[in-house]
Amino acid sequence: MQATTFIPFSLNLGGKLVEIDRPWVMGILNVTPDSFYDGGSHADATAIEEHAARMAHEGADVIDVGGYSTRPGAGDVPADEELRRVEAGVKAVRRAAPDMIISVDTFRAHVARRAIEEMGAHIINDISFGTLDKDMFATIRQLNVPYILTHSRGTPATMQTLTHYDNGVTATVLEEMARKIDTLRQDGVNDIIADPGFGFAKTVDDNYRLLANLDAFHTLGVPLLVGVSRKSMITRVAQCTPAEALAGTTALHAAALLKGAHILRVHDVAAAVQARVVISKLSSASIINT
Repeated sequence: MQATTFIPFSLNLGGKLVEIDRPWVMGILNVTPDSFYDGGSHADATAIEEHAARMAHEGADVIDVGGYSTRPGAGDVPADEELRRVEAGVKAVRRAAPDMIISVDTFRAHVARRAIEEMGAHIINDISFGTLDKDMFATIRQLNVPYILTHSRGTPATMQTLTHYDNGVTATVLEEMARKIDTLRQDGVNDIIADPGFGFAKTVDDNYRLLANLDAFHTLGVPLLVGVSRKSMITRVAQCTPAEALAGTTALHAAALLKGAHILRVHDVAAAVQARVVISKLSSASIINT
């Protein structure tokens, strides 16, 4: 596989310009009882803080706090419960790593607002493609924060019934994302990160096609986030459980880095950091192009 040249980007984080000058590792902090891999693992303040501290120690550049499981088939979570979970997660990260960049995984505009204005988060990660809350785009514009736009269809409960793509998955997802990014820019949102949405309204084969063609998404002109950690695109192919999927995850992280990914959203920070180091060395040695 030929390496894609890494393209640096800058993000405005609370009035401070921060450059993505190497791939970032985003550690996942699920404060939920039902996430597909680590649901219930971080059920109290001590466990949450210990996990955040571990990810910071292992080299996470960002920690992504989620209070609503968005795995396919997941049920609804009341807004007040999501807020309680998110607040617990953000506070834990603040205690464990005061200087950490914090992203909040939510599709609700008012959760996003409170996370930024009251809790001190920096980035909003919306897996709904901006479709589940009509106020989200306006809220992001008003907050003036980086926004992760994830391609998806439907809701977590219905998305896996919406996997038909008339013109092929890569062309369709790329076109739909380009339209949304144009809308966001016209609305005054400047800092956008694109996530093709691996596992969200995609078949296993769709996910691999998207990753194989990830370099096409650089035409969007924004940083690219890849979230494949321990997902079913690995477990179904390797015939393993999510708990057994670290090797497959690391293989796909290496592929994403070779395709120029800017952010890896991961459960296992140390393994992703190690993958980044060796892929960077391989690229700089020009071994890939010989």
